[in-house]
Amino acid sequence: MKTLSPQFAAHLASGATTLCWCWRLTRRDGTHLGFTDHDRQLIFDGTTFEAASGFTASEIKDTVGLAVDNLEVTSAITSDALVEADLAAGYYDDAAVEIFRVNWSDPAQRALMRSGSLGEVRRSGIAFSAEVRGLAHYLQQPKGRLFQYTCDASLGDARCAVNAKAPTFQGLGTVLAVTSARQFTAYGLSTYATGWFTRGLLTFTSGAAVGQQIEVKSHTMTAGTVSIELWSAARLPLIANQTFVITAGCDKHLRTCASKFANAANFRGFPHMPGNDFLVSGP
Repeated sequence: MKTLSPQFAAHLASGATTLCWCWRLTRRDGTHLGFTDHDRQLIFDGTTFEAASGFTASEIKDTVGLAVDNLEVTSAITSDALVEADLAAGYYDDAAVEIFRVNWSDPAQRALMRSGSLGEVRRSGIAFSAEVRGLAHYLQQPKGRLFQYTCDASLGDARCAVNAKAPTFQGLGTVLAVTSARQFTAYGLSTYATGWFTRGLLTFTSGAAVGQQIEVKSHTMTAGTVSIELWSAARLPLIANQTFVITAGCDKHLRTCASKFANAANFRGFPHMPGNDFLVSGP
């Protein structure tokens, strides 16, 4: 049940309403974006809700129980705040979403109708549709530790205890030539062996992709030329002379933890856990 202010309740009961929808997105980098289906911008809670004609949403449905409530928002990328490269780079992945019903003649009269997060985003030209998932979808995600052969810690975190910022495990590189948004050659990493940064983390420190962190798919060095391939696309334009920090990769196996990082004492997997071979080894 929604609790409405007396003023907003009176407005709804008047029979002549001035209502609109407002959506507030909070990206994982802390950026707030606001949109409304009203024909002029509205401001409340320190957020400017930009008028976006054609910004529409499907019906909001609430269900009893723990089923995930979804709705879909469709629009075109007509706002300067919505950049296609940001969508492709994953800036809006799992972004927090708040949906308000607002009296546009007095924005202080409003009600929060739904909180959730962005799910699947589909694009076609300048048009896009985004799935808004209810908070119940987090209940479907694994929580806590996993009993598995491989380590479930992140390199350099408190459980791992490796100093990932040490020069041995972290390099400073510069883009030399760009093949695609996921592949480029670099210099500044010639002292590291092939594969040292495979499965590692790359963070851009300049250019359009500054601050973007992407996992490294492969790191190779051939005839002195270092090639980097990323798992997902960098924010464009990706050009020569952009700088980045890259951290050594870990495949989460005990042998790698011991030989590459000398950190077997802090290994957070269960390498001696019996598996299917043990179960079928009896007579």
